[in-house]
Amino acid sequence: MKKNLFTPLCYFAFLLLVSCGGNNTDSNVTAPGAEKNPKSKVMEAGSDLLQKKSPISKINMYLDGFHFYNGNLQGQMEAHHYVTQVNEDLHQALMYDGNGPNAKLMGVEYIISERLFKKLPLEERKLWHSHSYEVKSGELIAPGIPDVAEHELMEKLVSTYGKVIHTWHTDRDLELPLGSPMIMMGFTKDGQLKKELIADRDKRFGVSTADKRKQRADIPMPQVVQGANAWEKGEVRQLQITNKYEAPEHQH
Repeated sequence: MKKNLFTPLCYFAFLLLVSCGGNNTDSNVTAPGAEKNPKSKVMEAGSDLLQKKSPISKINMYLDGFHFYNGNLQGQMEAHHYVTQVNEDLHQALMYDGNGPNAKLMGVEYIISERLFKKLPLEERKLWHSHSYEVKSGELIAPGIPDVAEHELMEKLVSTYGKVIHTWHTDRDLELPLGSPMIMMGFTKDGQLKKELIADRDKRFGVSTADKRKQRADIPMPQVVQGANAWEKGEVRQLQITNKYEAPEHQH
């Protein structure tokens, strides 16, 4: 069979003219504070025109998925990832609690290839989670792009690993970011993610996670590298606020 010449790159160019799958998820947070005054709006508009925002301009991918607090499988939430591909082995994402103009920044995720993950010390690996189940199950989606392009993207992401830190716990801190940042994990088996979260997400985006799973059946399921998803073995690593500073071991 002759390969389709309308490649995902062509699809991405086409997407400049169509919807990008945003503005359908409101922020879960109502932050206190006065409305922007006219002076602030003028300064904001001027800065928007005059200042370069090179790092942000490199964001070239939007993913939607779900996380839970490492050590608390019931603490679940949706995360909207705005991703920059740094190189073929590293992506970095800013994460928000929505995809509209009032979305709140909730954390960051670093995504690395299996090749880089295998180079990490075993203790470091315990902070990371695999993406294989998220991809194969259909939980992870790339809103707004055609199925063919999304499939090719998922073929690449299926063998990657993510390190996620949430700085604003928007499922419970509904006004301001409080407490310690938290290490998050990704789901690894059916029945872990709350059905109502999936149903709500699918309705907003007009997609079917079940159909996504079927579409990705041909993507090989990679074997998870030792050390990832350590929470499954009861080895939970979490951040906490302390009254003294201890330098990381690699800095000694």
